[in-house]
Amino acid sequence: MTDGVGMAGGTARSGGEPEPTESLRTFGEVVKVFRKRALLTQEQFAPRVQYSVPTVASIEQGRRFPPLPFVERSEIVLDAFGAIRAAAKHLSRRPGIASWFQQWARLEAEAINLYTYECRLLPGLLQSESYARALFLNQLPMLDDEQIERQLAARMERQQLLRERINTDYSFILEEGLFLRRTGGTQVTREAIDHILDLAELRNVAVQIMPQIRESHAGLHGPIRLLETPDHRWFGYSEGQECGQLHTDPAVVSMLQMRYARMRSQAHTPEDSVSLLRQMRGAL
Repeated sequence: MTDGVGMAGGTARSGGEPEPTESLRTFGEVVKVFRKRALLTQEQFAPRVQYSVPTVASIEQGRRFPPLPFVERSEIVLDAFGAIRAAAKHLSRRPGIASWFQQWARLEAEAINLYTYECRLLPGLLQSESYARALFLNQLPMLDDEQIERQLAARMERQQLLRERINTDYSFILEEGLFLRRTGGTQVTREAIDHILDLAELRNVAVQIMPQIRESHAGLHGPIRLLETPDHRWFGYSEGQECGQLHTDPAVVSMLQMRYARMRSQAHTPEDSVSLLRQMRGAL
């Protein structure tokens, strides 16, 4: 899977990989106590730490891993005597996300540009709930119901980035074959296409489809992930079965950027891609 789940999307495998949510709840309570001590509402606190109100609410409820800038700004804004920083030290993992994906997930949450090419499964940030559930139901070793629901919740939570980080540019290049495979069945595929068409309407999201028949293809080496941080550093990421690797070597990152740029010219334009998705949706 990909995105730290074994199947494209951002959750953990079975066997104790996810962190218990209690530590996130505890951190959220610490922030909430100091926020109330400062006589601030979430609406007043959010702009001071430069995050949205929904993000603050999610962190205080223990449903979202706090980005490092949030921790530092909260500590300063709330004059928390080091308590918020101390509580954050115990948050080494995000719930429902595999350990090897942790570092990339943190960078992803702060990225100002995020580029993704996938040829295996729909990326986690674009998966509909029914598509993600179909992946978990087909995972081996099998997951129990509790594991499926926990991982599904983590994946849906992660997708909020697309709507919350409106100043981040998200680019996705997807192989046409991902939709022709009909993972999960016809109805699941319909819902997956509808979901992507809905996301493609966002101004900060561009979806391009790579034609099924393409004699020249710069992505034959496999999936590509790239991101740019707020301080304008670029990183790459690649993932196999039960493992992932963060690429920091400028030469490797440059090579991945070159391949991704070429694929952008080889794939259908965003407008033509939307038309193709609608055609495939109508043919189901």
